[in-house]
Amino acid sequence: MISLWSILFLHFTLLLPLFVNIAEGALTFNVIKFGAKPDGMTDSTRPFLSAWASACASTVSSSIYVPKGRYLIRFAEFRGPCKSAIRVQIDGTLVAPIDYNALGNSGYWILFIQVNQLSVVGGSIDAKGAGLWACKKSGQNCPVGARSITFNWVNDGEISGLTSINSQLMHIVINSCKNVKVSNVRIIAPDLSPNTDGIHVRSSIGVTITNSIIKTGDDCISIGPGTRNLWMEKILCGPGHGVSIGSLGRDFNEDGVENVTLVNSIFTGSDNGLRIKTWARPSNGFVRNISYRNIVMKNVENPIIIDQNYCPNNIGCPLQGSGIKINQVTYQNIQGTSATQVAMAFDCSPTNPCIGIKLKDIKLTYMNTKKAQSFCKNIGGTSGGVIVPDNCL
Repeated sequence: MISLWSILFLHFTLLLPLFVNIAEGALTFNVIKFGAKPDGMTDSTRPFLSAWASACASTVSSSIYVPKGRYLIRFAEFRGPCKSAIRVQIDGTLVAPIDYNALGNSGYWILFIQVNQLSVVGGSIDAKGAGLWACKKSGQNCPVGARSITFNWVNDGEISGLTSINSQLMHIVINSCKNVKVSNVRIIAPDLSPNTDGIHVRSSIGVTITNSIIKTGDDCISIGPGTRNLWMEKILCGPGHGVSIGSLGRDFNEDGVENVTLVNSIFTGSDNGLRIKTWARPSNGFVRNISYRNIVMKNVENPIIIDQNYCPNNIGCPLQGSGIKINQVTYQNIQGTSATQVAMAFDCSPTNPCIGIKLKDIKLTYMNTKKAQSFCKNIGGTSGGVIVPDNCL
């Protein structure tokens, strides 16, 4: 006689292939089998979250598979902790609602939070940011907007091969994470799109960003307080506002930034190149052990700049002196053309001068043929090799 448990087990095994594929001990959860529609019009948020719930509960490594097509996704929070590693393989495109009010003031569109061993691979995300940018430009009462994809408290994570288009705010955010690799990403937004930082890193340790193309309306990469051991390599930046440490020092109690490296990268037509920006107000933060090596500038405004006098509308900066202590910043083999006559500008704090600034083999010309200039204030350091424009240290 067949028991009830046998019938239930048989029923489960017959239904299981409808939702997952089993191969070599790993599970694959196809979002279409959970009800997602690749038509770009049907709300697929719930099927994506259901696929996530199944993967998160799996005791063996699993994948969430997004086939080719366009999937309409509203705000989606993919929360851990999960029982095993998860790979999100995207072969299609995730699209946000055209009505920017649909994401409202959540601040996030796609959020991964408190997850370890997470990989997001391939595909495209299109946040449809143009409507919100137009709203802000017109001065209307607009929602704050949403970051496109965010890792919060993710350890041993990866974002690879992803294309992010027209974010409302920042494209990719790495916050309070450890050991996250970002590679081979493409980030695209118009040069006048507001607050669309390409990749923003803060309060994170051991992040690497490599082999990526970033064309956007704000910083290509922005580096916030509490960032340590950040490695960036083979970055193509522009248009955009360059690779920026800061702004820092808005708050008095603020974690510092240290051990940041950018190598073998090219800036084209960006508003800044290598920038460190701090508020002109008291703070106990710091910037130290920063290295820029083998960088090419092509018609870049402010190729090398430290600005410690940032104070919008001159509000809240009583002494016009930044408390951020900048120490041990190296610029080596920086070459190319500046779109501004001042190619190197070091405007450091009068209360905490920059120290340990090192220049080696710098060759920056103004508009290809004219002589560029440098500017130094409240700075100390050393130089070696050929320095063009004239060294002002």
